[in-house]
Amino acid sequence: MPLTIRTAAFADGKRIPTRYTRDGDNLSPPLTWTGTPTGTRSFALIVEDPDAPDGTFYHWAMFNIPADREGLTEGVGDQTTAGARFAVNDFGNAGYDGPEPPVGHGTHHYHFRLAALDVPALALKDHSKVRDVWREASKHALATAEVIGTYER
Repeated sequence: MPLTIRTAAFADGKRIPTRYTRDGDNLSPPLTWTGTPTGTRSFALIVEDPDAPDGTFYHWAMFNIPADREGLTEGVGDQTTAGARFAVNDFGNAGYDGPEPPVGHGTHHYHFRLAALDVPALALKDHSKVRDVWREASKHALATAEVIGTYER
């Protein structure tokens, strides 16, 4: 069974409810995953918007998520969880910041990307950026999965 990630908050490819955006409560949506490959020792998760006017905008990274986890609860986007760490997003915050595309810029696609890793922890410095997390995670990925949500203002 391949690694898959889902959310009860929205269907893949559909609109992200305002509750999970900076226009609303700015909560990270609940996420669940299945198909964890044998040998997984941790997970890394990022959220990116490739439709941003100046290139990909990074909204969230959570890494060193324990291998026995099968998801994240709603609102965990900036809460310490069993050794997991957060990277600094492009808003300058260590934690989740949801969609806030420019008004009138059209529909943006938010990629929630999960990697199952062959290491228990990524060796990243404090205040690492989201892009650094994915670059390092990619070196250790046993499998990846994504779910995409859209948002427009």
